[in-house]
Amino acid sequence: MIRIVLCLLFITGITHSTQAQEKGKWRSLFNGKDIKDWFVKIHHYETGDNFGNTFRVEDGMIKVRYDQYGDFNDQFGHLYFKQPFSYYHLKFEYRFVGEWYRSAPSYTELNSGVMYHSQDPRTMPKEQDWPISIEMQLLGGLADGKPRPTGNMCSPGTHIVYQGKLDTRHCINSSSPTYRGEQWIKGELIVLGDSLITHIINGDTVLQYSKPQIGGPVVHNYDPAIKQDGKLLTSGFIALQSEGQPIDFRNIEIMVLEDKKKR
Repeated sequence: MIRIVLCLLFITGITHSTQAQEKGKWRSLFNGKDIKDWFVKIHHYETGDNFGNTFRVEDGMIKVRYDQYGDFNDQFGHLYFKQPFSYYHLKFEYRFVGEWYRSAPSYTELNSGVMYHSQDPRTMPKEQDWPISIEMQLLGGLADGKPRPTGNMCSPGTHIVYQGKLDTRHCINSSSPTYRGEQWIKGELIVLGDSLITHIINGDTVLQYSKPQIGGPVVHNYDPAIKQDGKLLTSGFIALQSEGQPIDFRNIEIMVLEDKKKR
C-alpha cells in the first residue's frame, strides 16, 4: 500500500511539474500522423465511433470528409483533444476545400468551427446533436458575394457577456473581412478561463467577450445534469467541427497561460 501511495504521489508530482513547465511554451496538439490523442463524437453515434472516417489524417493535416456518407442525416461531428484546458492561447490554420455535402443543412456551406470550454464528449448521449460549448465559428465567402466574416462566436447551450451585457444571441459576427476560395487562414483563440475571450484572424483581433456560461437553446437531447444554466465555464475541451463542409486543419498548437487569479 505504501508503495502504491508513493508511486501515485510521484506520478502526480511529475504531472504537476510537466504542467508547470508547459506554461508559456507552445505545444503541438496534433502530431501530423494520427488522431490517437483525440476523441470523436458524431450525432447518432457513441463517443469514439468515427463514422464514415469523417476525421482522417492525410498529408500532415486533419481532414474532414463525407465521401463515405449517404444522406447527411444531421450527423454533426466533433473531434476533441483528450485534455481539457482553462487559460490558454490556441492557434491553428484552416482552409475550406471541395464541395459542400448537399444533403446537409444549407447553413453549413463553407461553415465549420472550433469549439472550446466544451463538455466532455463522454458525457454526451448518443442522440445529443451539439456539445454544450462556445464556438469560434469559421465561415467562407459564398457565391452571392455578400460579406461573410469568419472568427464569429456561436453558443450551443451557452451564453456570453458582450459589450458589458449578457447576450443571448446564438451567433455574434466578428469584424473580420470575408475570405474566399481554398486559402489557408490563421485562427487564434485566447481564453482566460471565465474572463476575457479573444478571437484573432490572420493576426487581427476580430472579437472579444467574456463570462462564457451555460444557458440557452440550440442543443438537444442532452443530459439535464450537465446543462446547469447560469454556471460559468472556466475550462473544457477543444474540438474541431464537422457539419457538412469539407475542411482541413493543420499546425494546431497551444500555449498554457498563467491563471493570475490563483496568485
